[in-house]
Amino acid sequence: MSKIKNIYAREILASGGAPSLEVTVTLESGVIGEASVSYGASAGSKEATVLLDGDKSRYNGKGMLTAIYNINNQIKNALVGMEAANQREIDNKMIELDGTVNKAVLGGNAMLGVSLAVCRAQANEEKMPLYKYLRKTYGVGEIGWKLPKPMIVMIEGGKHADETTDLQEFMVGAMGDKTAAENVRMEMEIYSALKNILKTEKLSTNVGNEGAFAPNGISSNEKPMEYLTQAIINAGYTPGVDAGVGIDAAASEFYNEETKKYILKLEGKELTSEELIAYYKPWIEKYKIATMEDMLSEFDWDNWPKMVEAIGGKFPLIADDLTVTNTKLWQKAIEMKAATAILIKLNQAGTLTETVDCCLLANEHGLMTMPSHRGGGETNDTFLVDLAVAVNSAYIKVGPTRGERVCKYNRLMKIEEELGGKQ
Repeated sequence: MSKIKNIYAREILASGGAPSLEVTVTLESGVIGEASVSYGASAGSKEATVLLDGDKSRYNGKGMLTAIYNINNQIKNALVGMEAANQREIDNKMIELDGTVNKAVLGGNAMLGVSLAVCRAQANEEKMPLYKYLRKTYGVGEIGWKLPKPMIVMIEGGKHADETTDLQEFMVGAMGDKTAAENVRMEMEIYSALKNILKTEKLSTNVGNEGAFAPNGISSNEKPMEYLTQAIINAGYTPGVDAGVGIDAAASEFYNEETKKYILKLEGKELTSEELIAYYKPWIEKYKIATMEDMLSEFDWDNWPKMVEAIGGKFPLIADDLTVTNTKLWQKAIEMKAATAILIKLNQAGTLTETVDCCLLANEHGLMTMPSHRGGGETNDTFLVDLAVAVNSAYIKVGPTRGERVCKYNRLMKIEEELGGKQ
């Protein structure tokens, strides 16, 4: 065991060109742990606060010096001298210090950076791979190692790209029994095949926030599924056997809370919840779908169980904005049978302990977890991959290109080697 000797934070750049923060925790033994914090361009309303400076003279108000000040002063003063191995106690101390539901005082970004860096420092102190240390720390138990499959965002729309689909992301999820390395290779071959299809359709192959294609001029919200299905075939794989289509509608972004209608601008439609579910229904029958995510708004709780019924157990319905990696909201979703899986984003919760508790709640009920990158503010930190491995997540959701994305897949393949190959 070693106590925390120092905590220091600095401002760094995230993937969208705006700042994030990085934290270094030094233990009395001299061992250090570092972590950086991602955040999203598209965010649920109940996520932990990303504390920004609001000073328009720096980074258009998106600086993080206030959060960094909080780390280097209040948080540091509260945590120095605590045993780094007591992760849950450390996280609870920060939650108590902040004192708000959404971490608005210290900033969820500040608290998470410290939380992750402390964990890394203690894992380094004990000379353990992070994923193994996470299992030990949170009592996950010996449940065998089952590596997550890639769920790769391949076409971006919605808030992540201009003049394209209303729905936010179209993905390809690996299926079958391939190794992690084989799954990554397969998906990248599908991505290459998709590029050729888009070129043939005279659509742009420029990439968006997440390293996926962001072509404007797509004629309907269904078209990307056609393109992805054909790309799977063209790459030499079988839809529904080797790989399937994933959809993240991010429906909160096109939901009008006053009228309770969903506005599909691309197709000139205004739909009720029931009409939107009916709009999706043919896709469920027509395509080999791996997962659907956020197909209804975070404010439309009563209709989520109807979407679960529409899917009929064929594949998971994932909650993201609905549950924002929050155990109370996730428990509500489980009790209502509103979702059958949860997306996990570390910065939504604001501490590691709260994030892991959400994953363990899913495991307890036999439901799927899928740790995810963030759109506009991703960093090169790979913590989410070790977390996914530690809790036996089914998938990790990350884009296919750009350094801050591919480092996640490189980490996954390295873990596979450490564990002795195919899991």
